[in-house]
Amino acid sequence: MGIISKSFLFLFVGLLVDSKTILESNKNNSPNFIVILVDDQGWNGTSVQMSDVLPLSKSDYHQTPNLEKLADRGMRFSSAYASAPVCSPSRYTIQYGQTPARLRMIRVGMNTNHINHTTPITIPKLLKEINSHYKTAHFGKWGIDVDPSVLGYDESDGKTGNKDGGFDYKNYKKTWSNNISGDPKKIFSTTTKAIDFIERQVNNNSPFFLQISHYAVHSDIMMREATLDKYQKLPRGKYQNHAGFAAMTEDLDASVGLLLDKVKALGLENDTYIIYTSDNGAVPMIPPKKKYINGSNTPLSRGKWDAMEGGIRVPFIIAGPKIKAGIESRVPISFSDLLPSIIDIAGIKLPQYDHLDGGSFKIVAFNSGIGKVKRNNDGIVFHVPYENGIALKRAHSAIIVDNFKLIKFYDNNELMLFELNNDYEEKYNLAKEFIKKTNKLESALEAYLIKVKAPKWQPGISWKNKQIDEINSFH
Repeated sequence: MGIISKSFLFLFVGLLVDSKTILESNKNNSPNFIVILVDDQGWNGTSVQMSDVLPLSKSDYHQTPNLEKLADRGMRFSSAYASAPVCSPSRYTIQYGQTPARLRMIRVGMNTNHINHTTPITIPKLLKEINSHYKTAHFGKWGIDVDPSVLGYDESDGKTGNKDGGFDYKNYKKTWSNNISGDPKKIFSTTTKAIDFIERQVNNNSPFFLQISHYAVHSDIMMREATLDKYQKLPRGKYQNHAGFAAMTEDLDASVGLLLDKVKALGLENDTYIIYTSDNGAVPMIPPKKKYINGSNTPLSRGKWDAMEGGIRVPFIIAGPKIKAGIESRVPISFSDLLPSIIDIAGIKLPQYDHLDGGSFKIVAFNSGIGKVKRNNDGIVFHVPYENGIALKRAHSAIIVDNFKLIKFYDNNELMLFELNNDYEEKYNLAKEFIKKTNKLESALEAYLIKVKAPKWQPGISWKNKQIDEINSFH
């Protein structure tokens, strides 16, 4: 994370002092925040159509009526990006507002001793600086190498991971089979904890920040028996057709409904922001399917593990005060933007601090989805500097600026340029047609990776090779 600069701290403290009078008189009127983070859910993994012009941006099989209700009273960001095509790097970015490249945290299970986990720049800690009455909680899958309390959470399930939600990577057959459970992936027990937390904060008249990180819809596939029966009787979709996965998706949606009903019953809708998103895209296929043709993320290309659109573009909905209901924003946002946006909505606009990669999308959310997110660095960067045998098996990085996306592969320095507004499938490589644009984006990507000393790929470095933890940075 690096050492926090004194100039930033002085500036931030100054902002807090200037706001002290307002905050003291408004200490119990700060907005509440609920972030629902799901695991491995694709952009089109729900029955919410993320893009108004693209019918395939919703599932052709899954039903998520409660998420539809949230979208009806909120805004859909159809160009929202997880910060990585795998879980842990994305989860770090949410909490710290920094890309995996800057954090040098680019894969699951890597050593993170180099990260300053105790930095004061986290969502819970900054909210408490704004209003000391904020209570914060995290329930569900954590995926970060320290206890949530280190980041400022008052309550949590601790340092949890996939195995706590029923994932058994040693039992491949069970992983992709239909496993009946009364509390699949701890969906309902986790939601019960969340609701209990909310009720207690209402009783104590305390504003709150709550992140619910579901273990679903990551494998092992689990669902309630009645839900599975329903989908076994329904016509299968062309792109999503696994009855158990669809049932798990609807069970997850049922828990969202429980949460929304409680928020409404407690009279919190007018002062609570609810954000729904996924940590990365869906797996491109569910076994026993063996080919990527007509993958589950169609029309997006490929899926989890790759920085193609299917691996990084995710569902994203925000509802709350001053956000126009039922509309789509096409403004590109990323997980780096969550921290500055939440803090901005809570009452303090963070300075464009050099160590933060994100910018606030508050002006976009409050302005009918129109505007631009101001960041220190132009573009949204993804860094996958290793070979992954279950994916492309090519180390690569990518940058998105406005509607153009450049991907660079490190095995042969191949460049691919896509115009995302019209090419969701990333079929048409425009690199040789738009040479100046390609060169400009490549230069921006390389400059950023050098600036943040991102890990650099070397031949032979793979997903499982621990050398990735020690490889040289860009220079």
